[in-house]
Amino acid sequence: MSSTRRAANAAFQVWHQRSFSSGWISALLSRGNPPPPPLAAPFSPWIQARYMAALARPAPVDQSWRDTMNKIRNIGISAHIDSGKTTLTERILFYTGRIDSIHEVRGKDGVGAKMDSMDLEREKGITIQSAATHCVWGDHQINIIDTPGHVDFTIEVERALRVLDGAILVLCSVSGVQSQSITVDRQMKRYDVPRLAFINKLDRAGADPWRVIEQLRSKLRHNCAAVQMPIGLEGEHRGLVDLIHERAFYFEGAHGEKLVQKEIPTELMKEAADRRRALIEIVSEVDDDLAERFVNDEPITPTELEAAIRRATIALRFTPVFMGSAFKNKGVQLLLNGVCSFLPCPTDVSNYALDQNKKEEKVAITGSPTGPFVALAFKLEEGRFGQLTYLRIYEGTIRRGENLLNVVTGKKVKVPRLVKMHADDMEDIQSAHAGEIVAMFGIECSSGDTFTDGSVRYTMTSMTVPEPVMSLAIAVSSKDASAQFSKALNRFQKEDPTFRVKLDPESGQTLISGMGELHLDIYVERMKREYKVEATVGKPQVNFREAISTRADFNYLHKKQSGGQGQYGRVEGYIEPLPEDSEVKFEFKNMLVGQAIPNSYIPSIEKGFIEACNSGSLIGHPVEGIRIVLTDGAAHAVDSSELAFKLAALYAFRQCYPAADPVILEPVMLVEIKAPTEFQGPVVGDINRRKGMIVNSEQEGDDAVITCHIPLNNMFGYSTSLRSMTQGKGEFTMEYYKHLGVSAEVQRQLETSHKKGSDDKK
Repeated sequence: MSSTRRAANAAFQVWHQRSFSSGWISALLSRGNPPPPPLAAPFSPWIQARYMAALARPAPVDQSWRDTMNKIRNIGISAHIDSGKTTLTERILFYTGRIDSIHEVRGKDGVGAKMDSMDLEREKGITIQSAATHCVWGDHQINIIDTPGHVDFTIEVERALRVLDGAILVLCSVSGVQSQSITVDRQMKRYDVPRLAFINKLDRAGADPWRVIEQLRSKLRHNCAAVQMPIGLEGEHRGLVDLIHERAFYFEGAHGEKLVQKEIPTELMKEAADRRRALIEIVSEVDDDLAERFVNDEPITPTELEAAIRRATIALRFTPVFMGSAFKNKGVQLLLNGVCSFLPCPTDVSNYALDQNKKEEKVAITGSPTGPFVALAFKLEEGRFGQLTYLRIYEGTIRRGENLLNVVTGKKVKVPRLVKMHADDMEDIQSAHAGEIVAMFGIECSSGDTFTDGSVRYTMTSMTVPEPVMSLAIAVSSKDASAQFSKALNRFQKEDPTFRVKLDPESGQTLISGMGELHLDIYVERMKREYKVEATVGKPQVNFREAISTRADFNYLHKKQSGGQGQYGRVEGYIEPLPEDSEVKFEFKNMLVGQAIPNSYIPSIEKGFIEACNSGSLIGHPVEGIRIVLTDGAAHAVDSSELAFKLAALYAFRQCYPAADPVILEPVMLVEIKAPTEFQGPVVGDINRRKGMIVNSEQEGDDAVITCHIPLNNMFGYSTSLRSMTQGKGEFTMEYYKHLGVSAEVQRQLETSHKKGSDDKK
């Protein structure tokens, strides 16, 4: 190249850089305008030609991030309690090389499963908190959240499924579809989560995977089919037949780590061919490409069948069913292959945000790591280094030390530390991009908050939080522990949206509310272990009320002389019940004619009646639904005062209250119970024993849905009773209906109990 051409080229590069940095060329092209005219001297025709050609050619688009995203899977493992979720996760971590050895649930070897990091989890053999981890299988990165199976910890499943792209529904080959299986499946449907089914425990006596598949179809309404069949069951379970590739697989080695591929046993060839044809037929019903080949009776290759199953699974039209025994180390590697083959990557799932700058207009999230940063905080934990916030990144990239905007609060925060979780272990990272699940330390926020880089104000829709169904009274045994007690309650409320704390203003008790007895028992035990707080738990005092049935007159003179100014005040009138549809619970009417009582004393009289209504004489609970009418009275020029008339009103109420036939009201709950039809008889009988009244009963598929009114005082312990009656398959919700009168027998018992308590205090 000549020196002239080199100089001209250098000059062009400078001009080109300045032009694009000023943005005018980009602005012209982005508006659809023609490119600028050819360059003038001193640039040569050769440089001009190069320049015009560059403008005409679109800039190359970097799509490499899509290849990266295609290799990411965000999955959850969910099931009914004791179906083998945590055992399955332990095997997945072992086969992917994340852990060096296998440990069992319940910590019998002194170690316990990796994902059950809490001591309580290892002792009780149940998962209490969802735990996150990540591993690599082949060239795929799999982010996993292991969730609890007990209905009391359903919020852990709820918030995990909110941020996951796919899931594994684990089923026991003996018990089949159980109550929490139905609940978890309902949650998956709520968030449109594609799923695989894994029928576990094929080694157990009574294992029948084909019965479980029928239950998947009948109880969960899944369009499903097996992609595998077992080679032997119960004690004879040796391996699996892959119906897609028509090969038999055996799991050899001390921990089943050696996957051996062989021909299908001769005695199973016909059954395998029939089941493969059934699989193709079911998938072809929901996939047009496969249906065309199936109808034309063309041979279908494993690759074509895999592609059709993937399309149907992601579209939520099909559920492939895998099998095995996690405890006996069989079938886990093939399940991992299925996760990579059939479950969606982050870009296969449609995610939407609400643009706060455009009146919450729905905006599609592209999932690009180069786009504006958008992430959802879905879980909080109080760690050793402050609050640990779990994030699902939907778009953009996050780097340690960067500033983020909490769109919900409007506050800007800096990311001091970024980690990837492996159960309770943390691995520091410098950055993370769209599609990943990470955690950050030291940022104060709430569960469900959305973070962006500030260039957009998007919010992600939050997860559904069920209302607590049970409350207990709790108190510390020692006043010295009050500070730690408050700290524990604050932390638990922040971590768990279904755990609520409130102070009953009437009884003075601290009430904790949650999803069931086990839920609350776990928090009481955690308080003892983690905060060294001994707490006593009891049945909360029900918020009874008192009311009057008839009108009663009062005429009371309060007169007191003790040297100096005395006290004098007379009030006359009547009390009567308010109409049932009244919007107020207390009404005071001044019907005085003339100036028998100066107007300045009327507010004191009303205040006296209000104070009297705060505590009825039957059981000391507030009186409501009452109207008090003042018709006459008298005052003294010297001895009358605000205090005198307040006391006159107070004693007048107590004088006439017994004559108004007072009754005790109790809170009645509107309860909806859902249980399989075969348990309807015991459930209805139990409602009658609890003095409930059934207002509606209907069928919903195989379940009976019963709506009834039951006194709250008779509802404590109901969650446990319902599970016992229905073999864990029943569930219920309840909400306040209204206060209604108790029976004469209950009223006598409450009055006797109150009188005895008052005498004991004396």
